[in-house]
Amino acid sequence: MPKTPLILATAVLAMTGAAMTTTAQAREQIRIVGSSTVFPFATAVAEQFGKTTKFKTPVVESTGSGGGLKLFCAGVGVKHPDITNSSRRIKKSEVENCAKNGVKSITEVKLGFDGIVIANSKKVTRTNLTLRQVFLALAKKVPADDTGATLIDNPYKKWSDIDPSLPNTKIEVLGPPPTSGTRDAFVELAMEGGCKTFPAVKALAKSQKKKYAAVCHGIREDGAFVEAGENDNLIVQKLDANPQAYGIFGYSFLDQNADSVQGVIVNNVTPTFENISAGKYKISRSLYFYVKNAHVGVIPGMRDYVSAFTSETAFGPEGYLADKGLIPLADSDREIIRESSRSFAPLSR
Repeated sequence: MPKTPLILATAVLAMTGAAMTTTAQAREQIRIVGSSTVFPFATAVAEQFGKTTKFKTPVVESTGSGGGLKLFCAGVGVKHPDITNSSRRIKKSEVENCAKNGVKSITEVKLGFDGIVIANSKKVTRTNLTLRQVFLALAKKVPADDTGATLIDNPYKKWSDIDPSLPNTKIEVLGPPPTSGTRDAFVELAMEGGCKTFPAVKALAKSQKKKYAAVCHGIREDGAFVEAGENDNLIVQKLDANPQAYGIFGYSFLDQNADSVQGVIVNNVTPTFENISAGKYKISRSLYFYVKNAHVGVIPGMRDYVSAFTSETAFGPEGYLADKGLIPLADSDREIIRESSRSFAPLSR
């Protein structure tokens, strides 16, 4: 897992502070949007923040990473969010969209790590899958043989069609929509991870990048993959009701619902706190939040909120966010992130 901080510098936003101050005084609460995966962590910090400081409890909304960044980048001022959570790093196109709308100074705060799990009900036997099998189950087009030279529409209806050792049940996977950072990370880490085990497809990464991305990231649309929205708790409930189905969500939701669901073993590694932290579990990603620097010092409590989130009592190894499933950064990285975020070093990408 990467250990270099991603808080970098760029030009600071030039703005008319007096005008911003006047309009922003109409709102006394921090407004936060974004990732459903980061949502429980941000909510925990917001609740603790409201209890232990003089500031009002921030309002946190779960809109998905892409949806949150769209709202965040729409402009500067009281009607726009102050912070957005994301389960992937902000894209260059999103930074450009922010700048176009006047959001030119952003601080990136890396929180820690999260595993993306494929889970099912504890009412049935735990499954062991390879990344190749995950790809074959969910891809829109799949190789006709082990070389990957010929691609065909996905013919697999049951898991046992892929491998006789897998369950003799229909492939039904509940997962996040395209606006979700979890979906982005899943196709990049799990789908692509399995896709490139086919030599001919892997070779496309150099010769035909667009075709490679279309093949490796394309999710089937015939009902085997079901977009279940941004509500990961709803997916957990559906798995309990339908033990033959699988769901895709962040490790924190598995941790919080360990009494009813279990994580699929992937490439012979179980999704646990220890395995994700050690880098052994390959479907894992970094988590972030982004701060609109034009609102710092204007919307009450923003400096204090960032300080609270990056404190050892929150995102440290023994912090209360670890109890909720956040995989902490290394000690040295946390200190760098803490200092850089509290100085609101602007992002450059």
